[in-house]
Amino acid sequence: MRESALREYRKEKNLKLYRASSSLEAEGYMKYTRIEELIRLARKLGWKKLGIAFCVGFSEEAKKLQELLESKGFDVHSVVCKVGGFEKEQFSIPTMGKGDHACNPILQAMVLNQAKTELNIILGLCLGHDILFQAYSEAPTTTLVVKDRVLAHNPIGAIYSRYHFEKLKER
Repeated sequence: MRESALREYRKEKNLKLYRASSSLEAEGYMKYTRIEELIRLARKLGWKKLGIAFCVGFSEEAKKLQELLESKGFDVHSVVCKVGGFEKEQFSIPTMGKGDHACNPILQAMVLNQAKTELNIILGLCLGHDILFQAYSEAPTTTLVVKDRVLAHNPIGAIYSRYHFEKLKER
């Protein structure tokens, strides 16, 4: 399997991304934030058109991220999870109350595909919705924020906190 993986790295698109990300790691180790790494990687690869797929609960963060990326010269397209909203009952999905519209990660991907984005950024999509988005995104995708409503969007906190870790083992 190792040789098979090495052959995959030698493919032009993989080699270009792997070299760029590895050189970025070396130059920015313990120096760049994740957002700085994202900007630098996009520049190294010549990606100018970026997409943001975001949860409605991250609207303010998406707006700020888009402003920042545009100030750095990127053409940014963003799309909220509730795009093309439909009622959850249509797919027998439990609701949290009247007017609770379903998220639409497949349409989010389709909108960014139509915009021909070169890199898509996930900002707080629900677990499962992020998987659907990635499955339908034609552009490579990176996750900037993982949603975790209990741990302030820091899911690894459940491993770092003895209290949460023990609770997880009991459940």
